[in-house]
Amino acid sequence: MVTRISATTPPNLERKPKAPSCAMVVFGASGDLSRRKLIPAMHQLFAGGSLSEHFAIVGVARRQTSSEQFRRDMHQAVAERRGDENFDTATWERFDDSLEYVPGEFADPATYVRLSETLERLDHERGLQGNRLFYLATPPTEFECILNRLSEAGMLRPPHHSPWTRVIIEKPFGRDLESARHLNAMLATVLDESQIFRIDHYLGKETVQNILVLRFANAIFEPIWNRRYVQYVEICAAEEIGVGSRGHFYEQTGILRDIVQNHMLEVLALTAMEPPITATADDIRTEKLKVLNALRDLTADQIEQDVVLGQYRGYRQEPNVSPASTTPTYAALRVFVDNWRWQGVPFYLHAGKKLPSRVTEVSLHLQPVPLRLFGSRDECRSVESNVLTMRIQPNEGISLRFESKIPGHEMAIGTVAMDMDYVETFGGEPAEAYERLLLDAMRGDATLFSRRDAVESSWTWITPIIQHFERNPPRDFPNYDPGTWGPSRARQLIERDR
Repeated sequence: MVTRISATTPPNLERKPKAPSCAMVVFGASGDLSRRKLIPAMHQLFAGGSLSEHFAIVGVARRQTSSEQFRRDMHQAVAERRGDENFDTATWERFDDSLEYVPGEFADPATYVRLSETLERLDHERGLQGNRLFYLATPPTEFECILNRLSEAGMLRPPHHSPWTRVIIEKPFGRDLESARHLNAMLATVLDESQIFRIDHYLGKETVQNILVLRFANAIFEPIWNRRYVQYVEICAAEEIGVGSRGHFYEQTGILRDIVQNHMLEVLALTAMEPPITATADDIRTEKLKVLNALRDLTADQIEQDVVLGQYRGYRQEPNVSPASTTPTYAALRVFVDNWRWQGVPFYLHAGKKLPSRVTEVSLHLQPVPLRLFGSRDECRSVESNVLTMRIQPNEGISLRFESKIPGHEMAIGTVAMDMDYVETFGGEPAEAYERLLLDAMRGDATLFSRRDAVESSWTWITPIIQHFERNPPRDFPNYDPGTWGPSRARQLIERDR
């Protein structure tokens, strides 16, 4: 049984100031990310009044096309995403003026000459005040070339300088510890850490951010958020779809690099962190780092016991996938955080493709009641442990499962779920993750972006696991059917502490 609950909202919500005047330069602007996420997000921010009128978006890519054609392409992309009934032509016409395009090879210095001239012109025409946000929506192999060329062209200004320069780095940020360290070292030669915004779109989701609010704004939860009351924690990131046309990319990454190293460890850190001293970016990120540093290292034997990988049947027939591939599309891990709060509490992470439903959520399973109080053993068996679940996507919300007596003459017990649905409670769909993240980057708020030390800490922990399976590839692949919850051994792992 599910019981709906209501919420009250303050009558006058304080609105943060608009983003400052700036130009956002997107390298790789002809790619899928720009069409599906970046330009629609910027359009939505503009429509919602979060952007200053003094802004511009400059696309840079190898594709030889004009600014006019770029605008037409982005118009089509945004219209398709918004749908005919939600697309405001008048708003688009005002937004359309902000779009420019500079074609050219990333390694060619002439590209950056044209880019610099375009930005100077836009500064004069649109009053951008020289502020720059560079977004590298390209493969990581292009990062070093682009940043060096920007530096040589004098477009990467010193930190804490007015006008300001910031750079958003798209994941994957490295593919192991060595490559992540190399990339960080390279970035440090041309940028200060305060100018680097490593993006993970999961952290932009409203319900991921609400983990902090749920914990630290409610006195009823924080006292039980520890090893004394929590039996185990489950973090799930399930997708119904397969790899589709991303076979070449997925063969180079797999589920451990694509989802676990970044998304899942970020959510784990938010769930397990200590209360920060303040809500500032560095205080929050420092507490998350402590969790990553406290992750228990796994020996080879423990990896075999506590990590289960899977590959769905049919993956090897996907485009650009090897017919003998041992790339995992599913992972289940039993993880421990060795600190005072969480010692001995298992965290179960499971993520995969071609599963029965699309769901991302965090569930805290509380300890069972210690004593049978209600008569017969049968009645006691029906008493289930309390579960607090934070749904990140879809149907964003929070639910609490608890036990209650069923009305009647007998002592019968039933499970009740109090459920808060974001859309139903507050009205309107939650903002897209990229909207929040782009707006924060323009404002200079790095709270939801990864810091250098945290990136290297997460790779330090997971790289030995990746290397173990690269040396000892699974022999039973493929080992689960599409539409099931992964291989049977994974289900046994997850049920170990239930």
